[in-house]
Amino acid sequence: MSEPARRRIRAQGSPGQPLLMRFILEAPVQEGRSALFENGESDAPLAQALFAIDGVRRVQVSGETVLVTRTSRRDWDELKAPIAAALRHVLDATGEPLGSVQAPTHTKESDAALLRAVNELLDSKANPSIASHGGEVTAESVENGNVYIRMGGGCQGCASSALTLRRGVETILRAALPQIAEIVDITDHASGENPFYKSSTGQSPSFHRAIPPDHIGWEDGELVIDPDYLAPRLGLTPDALHAGLAAGSIIISSQARPAPYSDQTRVVARSRDRAWAADVLPDGSAREVPPPREISPAEQAALTFPREVRAYLETLPAGAIPITYGQLARGLGMYAPGSVRKVTAALEDLMREDSVTGRPFIAARVVGRGAGGMPRRGFFDLARALGRMTGDSEREFHERELRAGLAVPPPAFTGT
Repeated sequence: MSEPARRRIRAQGSPGQPLLMRFILEAPVQEGRSALFENGESDAPLAQALFAIDGVRRVQVSGETVLVTRTSRRDWDELKAPIAAALRHVLDATGEPLGSVQAPTHTKESDAALLRAVNELLDSKANPSIASHGGEVTAESVENGNVYIRMGGGCQGCASSALTLRRGVETILRAALPQIAEIVDITDHASGENPFYKSSTGQSPSFHRAIPPDHIGWEDGELVIDPDYLAPRLGLTPDALHAGLAAGSIIISSQARPAPYSDQTRVVARSRDRAWAADVLPDGSAREVPPPREISPAEQAALTFPREVRAYLETLPAGAIPITYGQLARGLGMYAPGSVRKVTAALEDLMREDSVTGRPFIAARVVGRGAGGMPRRGFFDLARALGRMTGDSEREFHERELRAGLAVPPPAFTGT
């Protein structure tokens, strides 16, 4: 008898986040199931197998993708092979790698009861202290055991509000109500009495504090930040941080500080309504600092240019598509050397964004000048890396994406 075919597993890095790696299978890990594992305490066979590997810190499973976060002590050259081997072993051994399906433990009635209990606890234990600073915290809703909290008054937008929630409110709630799944801050911190971007004198006492060494440091000359540490500082989950980096809505920039601090590197992470910054020394030690109040022209361009490219392509009539990379650059008023390269980079950002949202690749509307009217090689390489191009030929894939984006039906069959 012939041996069963070996499962194909493709490893795909995460742009801007070297601690993350996607392992993409040919079929869902477990039909109709997704999972998040923070440690090996779960009974799920996949969690036990992966957390038995030294260096695995966090595992998220969705569909055919297994997203693994590693520790900074290990690198992917050491981890990719044992992770792939563990995936194959578990998937070959069981049809329920994420554990058996269980009935939901949360109902509308239990969520309503939990909401009442949370607000009673906030009113009796947390808000009396928070009120002394002119603020308050309320639970707005509970869904499937996830508690959605909003801050108001002097708490809203305060640079230390995330710290207040994590160390104070969250501690109180979890100690009394262990059935809580997640606590999510839904406050608009860009507004309020003390917003992050409001000009002020002096510096928040919550800044200029040391960052634990396992959350930031240098690795092969590259600055590495733990997404589990950075995400809450931008008001996000690690998964939302990853998606924002892939889509270009979150940017991380770094540059050497001027003398007399030229040995330090200033790193700034910025979403559309929050920012975080730190100064990092050559030995990897770092301290959080107030983020720059004004976004730099380079950061602003990085956030807005892909949107300008998308808007331009969406305004073109179907009869004018496809256009060449040079025509796109000139249509955007770009004539300087390097303009096509900038346009190409923006199109790649849009491909990542479209991959996250499930839309057809708008970049399919742009082609090279050569014969055949096809996009450049980078379009197809990135499409494969994003898991969107599997069995088609390059021409078939391009034509399908172009038709889907323009909502044009495929040509009718004319054979006999």
